[in-house]
Order: sequence, then C-alpha cells, then structure tokens
Amino acid sequence: MRNMAVMSAFSLSVLMGMPFFAWKRIESGTAVQDRWQARSMVISRHGIVASEHPLASQVGAMILARGGHAVDAAIAANAVMGLVAPMSNGIGGDLFALVYDARTGRLHGLNASGWAPSGLTIEDLKRQGHTRMPQRGVHTVTVPGAVDGWAKLHARFGRAKWADLFAAAIRYAEEGVPITELVAALWAANERLLRQNESAARTYLPEGRAPRVGEIFRNPDLAWSYRQIAAHGPDTFYKGAIARRLLDTLGRHGGTMTAADLAEFSSEWVEPLSTTYRGWTVYELPPNGQGIAALIMLNIMEQFPLREFGQNSAYALHVMIEAKKLAYADLIRYVADPRFARVPVSGLLSKEYARERARHIDPAKARCEVEPGKPVDVGDETVYLSVVDREGNMVSLIQSIYESFGSGLVAEGTGFALQNRGALFSFDPTHPNALAPRKRPLHTIIPALMERGSVRIAFGIMGGWNQAQAHAQFVSHVVDHGMNIQEALEAARFTKRTFGGCDVQIEARVPERVREELQALGHQLQVRGAYSSQMGGGQAVARDFTTGVNFGASDPRKDGAAVPEPPL
Repeated sequence: MRNMAVMSAFSLSVLMGMPFFAWKRIESGTAVQDRWQARSMVISRHGIVASEHPLASQVGAMILARGGHAVDAAIAANAVMGLVAPMSNGIGGDLFALVYDARTGRLHGLNASGWAPSGLTIEDLKRQGHTRMPQRGVHTVTVPGAVDGWAKLHARFGRAKWADLFAAAIRYAEEGVPITELVAALWAANERLLRQNESAARTYLPEGRAPRVGEIFRNPDLAWSYRQIAAHGPDTFYKGAIARRLLDTLGRHGGTMTAADLAEFSSEWVEPLSTTYRGWTVYELPPNGQGIAALIMLNIMEQFPLREFGQNSAYALHVMIEAKKLAYADLIRYVADPRFARVPVSGLLSKEYARERARHIDPAKARCEVEPGKPVDVGDETVYLSVVDREGNMVSLIQSIYESFGSGLVAEGTGFALQNRGALFSFDPTHPNALAPRKRPLHTIIPALMERGSVRIAFGIMGGWNQAQAHAQFVSHVVDHGMNIQEALEAARFTKRTFGGCDVQIEARVPERVREELQALGHQLQVRGAYSSQMGGGQAVARDFTTGVNFGASDPRKDGAAVPEPPL
C-alpha cells in the first residue's frame, strides 16, 4: 500500500541519517509520477516567504534579498496582506508570532492581542438590552495589537529600516492591485455588512459593490495610515494621528474605548507551550489562544497507532474527530486570559491526562456530547504567513480581524476595518472567559512550529475554530504518514467548527467507502469540495539545519504562494 511504502522510506531515512525529505528521492519512478500532491515544494538555500498572496510573498522575499531578517520579511508581507485581503486581516486586528532565533537556538513567542475597553462590562451591555455578547459593531472592538506586535518584533530582531518595510504596501495601496479569486468571493459575500457603515462602504465598495476578480482596488486611506506608521512608529497608532481617528469613530458609534486604553496597551513576550508527538516537539503559544487545544488533541491521538490505521482510513479519522471533541471541550471550558483566570495548562498537557481522556473514545461509536475533563494543574477569517531566511531564522506569524471585515467599522480616513475579537468573550460572569475591562478574549488565531533533530517546520492553518484541529492533522500527516510539507498542507482534511453534536465537515477527496464507514460509526458528514476553504488554508516553511536547505509550501485552498529569495 502507498502509505506503508511511504512510511518505510521515511523511517529508513530517519534511521540512516538521511536529510529530511530525502526519502522522496528514493521512491520508485512510478510512485513519483503518480504522487498525491498537486505541486512540489519550493526548495532553496536562501530564504523563502509563504503567504496567502503572491505579491505579499514577493515583497517579503525582496526584503530578504536586501539582507533583511525573517521578521522584517514577515512584517512587510503582512502589511501587503492588509491591503490585498482586507476582509481577513489588517492593522485593525491582532497578531501572534513564534520566532526561532538561529543564532541562539531559542524560540520566542509574542502575544499581540488587544484588550477590551476599560468601560465595557457585561452589566453595561445588559442595561443596553443585550442578552448575549454582540457579534458585530462597536462593542466587539478590542484594542488592535498588530502594529505594536510589529514594533516589538522589529525592535528585537529586525535588521531592515522600519520605514522600508512599508514602502511596497504604500505603493500598492496607491497604485492599486488586481483582486484574486478567493478574495473576490469573500469580499462579495460581505457587501451587506459593508453598506451598514459609511466609511466601510466608501473604502471597500468603490463602485458601489465589491471588486471583482481581476479588477484594480486602490486604498489611499490605508496608504496614509502606513505612511504615518512608517514615519512615526507605533506611537501614531496608539497615541497620535491614527489613534485620534479611531477614537473619534468609536465614540460616534457609542463605544467606550478611551485614549488610555490605546496608549497603555503593550503586546507581551510569552514562553511557548509544547508537547511531544512520536519523537517530534510541537510548539504553540499559551492561552489566551486556542493553541493548547492542538497539543491536547495530539496527546490524545498519540495513544492510538494512527500510522498502522493508514492515512484517511475510517478508524484514523474517527480517532482524530473524537480527539478533537475532547480537546475542544477543555478549550471552551478552561482557556481565557491568564491574567484574569487560572488556566490549568500543565494539567491539560500532561500525558497521564491524555491517557485518561483517550479512554473516552469509543472505537465503535461517535460521541455527540462530550464533557470537559478535570485536569490537575501541576504547576473565519485570518491570514497566516511563514518565513525562513538564509541563516535559518524562522517566523510563524498569524494575523486577523476575526470574522470577515471584523466589526464592520472603518475609522474615517484610515482605510482599515476594526476587529470584532470582543465577540469571543463569554456573557456568563462566572466563566473564565467572561468579558471584563482590559481583558483579552479567548483567541482563535495560532502560529505553530515543530522540530525533530536538525529539522524545524514553521506552519499555520487558518479558519477560526478550525485551526487547532487542522494543526493536529498537519502534524499527523508529517509524522505518522511521512508527508513533506506541501503534501501535508494539501492532504484531505476534516473540520468540526461546532462544540457539540456529531456533525463533521469533510472534503470530497476522502474516499466514499471511508465516508460510509464514518457515517456507520455515527458521524454526520457534510461533504465539502475537494479543496474546501472551510478546512482553512495554510502555509509552511521548513529547514534542514544539517544541509542548510530551506523548503516552502503554500495551500491550494488559498490564493497564495511560497516565493524564494531572489539574487540581487
């Protein structure tokens, strides 16, 4: 069988000390010709940038070619993404990053997620007639953390001049960029939301409608914002000209955010969390993000011989789906801002706890309702990009305004939408994730990195509550089934974005026989397209530090590309 042949070659390469991914070279000619991935990895001795848009990747690659650090390239690419995919990200949103420093061998984590306004409380919202947390509008706007996150990353690792990181994004914003396929579809789906705010409609519906595929979109207001940031640094966003425009708009819509809420915000360096999975170490950021759920899920999956079950077998998928339910039950029960709530991180990540949770998986039947465990504490829209430079510095960066076009509000003259991250707070005052002033909400966006021996992979897969379960599937594709990073991104996936029930979305590439077996186990399948955006799109870069060779991959579920650093 194909899986056994792949795993035999993969295991042999590890045993014989061959370079990572070299097992592909020892497959038979027939196997290579009949491969299961649609395109090859990008492979280079120099840097690679993988993002959701070729222009963003190209801009980042040019920064690398001019001697920039991987962090410089990530910031420049992210700035372009804020223009070309404005429904998904931008400086009105938050940011998380993992940075591997090749010189010291250390991994650094950055949490640049913003807090709720100091005047926003559950009691005030109830007095206004709300019975649940608003999902759009001014009361969902939390302080945007992305610009401060960029500044923290650049101050610690950057080599390029700060202003140079925004030059390409400013030029593109003024001259305009043609709209890509998936972006055009998402844009059009949100016309009704954009029409509800005059500034949003003026910015994003320039002809009275969403731009169509291939049409040129210009955003001179965003160019102004980027110029302010390039010239004056993050202070202009949190204390200066941009801050004044933000506060004016929020105040006119009944918001409670104050100048102090913006001025006193600072992103935070954090220690990454990790677990081991069959000899690999997998890293995620700690709460308030959902990354811990990916690690819990992997710990549970490790209790089962998924390699022997085979990739996309009914039983392997059954185990992963059930592990997802268990991990997410813990996620929604325990994860919150650790400055306000005690999160039992060590208990949730213990292998003993994983063994206990794994016993809740019935091999013969799907469970439609899953309760959170009781660990003992011993101590929809997003963009992701990854970068590796010629020295082996790596960045795993994710940035988002949450749902498409976030809150639906655009501050007059700024050219970017404000996030609706506050929608993720709980309205239950007894819950760890309850709304409170200056509190950060439970967050969906998560960057990741995995390593074994001389190999490191920086990766991420987007899509709201899809992300942690998609991370676990990617890791399994690499570790259990010997896939390279391009094949692992392309492989058919499932997603379950709900927290109860037996509903599961699954891609049509999973064989019909397997889908029938899953339904017989009680899973209620919704079959999606072959490469469904519901599964989230991902990017990945890898480096074999023994050979000094870099690898890049980009998910066909997005419009992006992995672009190598060119010679200058």
